[in-house]
Amino acid sequence: MSILEIIEYRAILQKLREDFPFWHRLSGKTILITGASGMLGSLLVDAVMLWNEERPDQGRCSIIGVVRNLERAKARFAPWSGRPELTYIQHDVCEPLPELPGRPDFWIHAASTTHPVAYSTEPVNTIMANVLGTRNMLDRISELGGRFLLLSSVEVYGGNRGDAERFSEDYCGYIDCNTLRAGYPEAKRVSEALCQAYSEEHGVDAVILRLPRCYGPTMQMTDSKAVAQFIKKAVRGENIVLKSEGRQFYSYAHAADAVKGMLWTLCVGEKGEAYNLADGQSDITLRDLARTAAESAGTEVVFELPEEMEKKGFSKAQRAVLDAEKLKGLGWRASYSIRAGVAETITILRKCANG
Repeated sequence: MSILEIIEYRAILQKLREDFPFWHRLSGKTILITGASGMLGSLLVDAVMLWNEERPDQGRCSIIGVVRNLERAKARFAPWSGRPELTYIQHDVCEPLPELPGRPDFWIHAASTTHPVAYSTEPVNTIMANVLGTRNMLDRISELGGRFLLLSSVEVYGGNRGDAERFSEDYCGYIDCNTLRAGYPEAKRVSEALCQAYSEEHGVDAVILRLPRCYGPTMQMTDSKAVAQFIKKAVRGENIVLKSEGRQFYSYAHAADAVKGMLWTLCVGEKGEAYNLADGQSDITLRDLARTAAESAGTEVVFELPEEMEKKGFSKAQRAVLDAEKLKGLGWRASYSIRAGVAETITILRKCANG
């Protein structure tokens, strides 16, 4: 069953349609997004295409989706097949962008490996997709113009030094750069620095959104983040496996809240600024998150030692909670608590699996 056929998922898209007040700023515009078939990219595509259904042809928003696997993207977005507003480019973001089928008004770099196993098995690509991908987009924007949104991460803050309850945008924690695991946060830091450099040297209009750990019904089945593993186990009706004591205290965000934040920052964020996205309703320990998934599935939490490859990709951070007052000052608010969001995600993914 296509996820777009599931009532609960359509309701998520409709709620996003109702909660985002700046849709008119996308009317007649073109968005280019890398990682278009990923967790956040695919939800954004669905949300924009659903909004387009209510618009006359000349008022619709066009999307250029940059993807690594064209056939997978076509299968994922089959319900939108034949719609002229959606086009694809099969491309490796580590290479300069090819000729485009339109002139984007908005550019979003959302292509990145974002989970522990990928950090360990694809460490070079983890770095390059962020650094070279950002540079290649900024080079093209320097030529064509438009506004750029970089999806960054809570990882840029590194480990909490013990002097902050929440990370504000000017906080800088500790990262041991001489480790395999450092590739992801360091690449995000360099990508952010590139935005500032291109803004100063070439006048590029760039904004940055720092996301917490994200989950949702569009998550990839290959995702090895703890929250994704918990949800996949719950979907299958299995016990939830916790591979640590679970004391880590993190911020999380539902994919729809993250996409709403992406659009919000893109439309009204201030040039050159970075914004945290988080909400207190979704700050939780890993142990309580595992229990939440288990309760939704009617199963139990069990403890298990991680495999060596997984362990290499694990974050060492014990507390990574974001202060999102700056983004909330623009009007953004979360719509999903972690408990409601996880339960609904499990429901939707079960329907996808049983369809």
